[in-house]
Amino acid sequence: MLEGGEFAAVKILFFLMAMLGGVSLACGAAPIRVASLSTVMADLARDIGGERVEVVEIVKPGMDPHIFEPAPGDLTTISNAQILLASGLGFEGYLDRLRPSLKRSGVVLVVGGEVVEPIEGACEGHDHSEDHHHHGTSDPHWWQSVSNVQLVARQIRDALIATDPEGQGTYEKNAAALEARLEDLGKWVRLQIVQLPKKNRVLVTSHDALGYFAKDYGFEILPVQGISTSDQPSSQKVRDLIGRIQERGVKAIFAESIENPKVLGQITAETGAKLGGVIYADGLGSGETGTYEGMMRHNVTTIVEALK
Repeated sequence: MLEGGEFAAVKILFFLMAMLGGVSLACGAAPIRVASLSTVMADLARDIGGERVEVVEIVKPGMDPHIFEPAPGDLTTISNAQILLASGLGFEGYLDRLRPSLKRSGVVLVVGGEVVEPIEGACEGHDHSEDHHHHGTSDPHWWQSVSNVQLVARQIRDALIATDPEGQGTYEKNAAALEARLEDLGKWVRLQIVQLPKKNRVLVTSHDALGYFAKDYGFEILPVQGISTSDQPSSQKVRDLIGRIQERGVKAIFAESIENPKVLGQITAETGAKLGGVIYADGLGSGETGTYEGMMRHNVTTIVEALK
């Protein structure tokens, strides 16, 4: 028979074993499965979720999200996920078709465009440096505004907490660290842009994807194509654009990482504007542009250096 001291020691031992067993179960728990149709949102989810999440990118860097359609294997991946991340605002034209199956499968849909204030796409060139009304479809490229990304990061944090309440502390800590970095990024962007004279703040891009950036930092947008990379410019629009570039004395035009219209060469030849470099409009790249912060720093540096 155990004496009092021995009995107490055994109780403590069983308590410690139970605690260790709990830790082991927690450590061995499967991560939250997150599927993403957005490279930007995938990056945010990895930052916020850390080791508690497994993020699978359905749309990967280098793919054109405007024309992407999920294959049967992608649909299986989505149905097996606990959370699906999407840009929204019409960026994924097939998203509404997925909603019924997502509901049946219990997949939580997180749509970034639902927490930002949408703007409309530019028509024939739009000046965001003044109070100006848009006419056209909503611009889905909300991640070109750092403040929008901060809103979406909070949205992702909340979705992870709702799905995995035990990880709340981790998600809140990681999200706060990300928020601080995004604040620093926003300040850095403004310090770079202030180097540009206002008359030089004219962005000629392959398609109309930098409206939120232009709105935040006072640029005029002159896109070759419309909101989608599949929108091909008419010959009249190209002639008009060439005239506007010459009139404004634009120094450089910008190609994009995914898709570029053939007329870029014609525009540079007829206007004398140089090709200012490649920017990332529809999502992340690889290497230094493989994170949201890296992509924004690359874009801003490319734009400022070319337009100085």
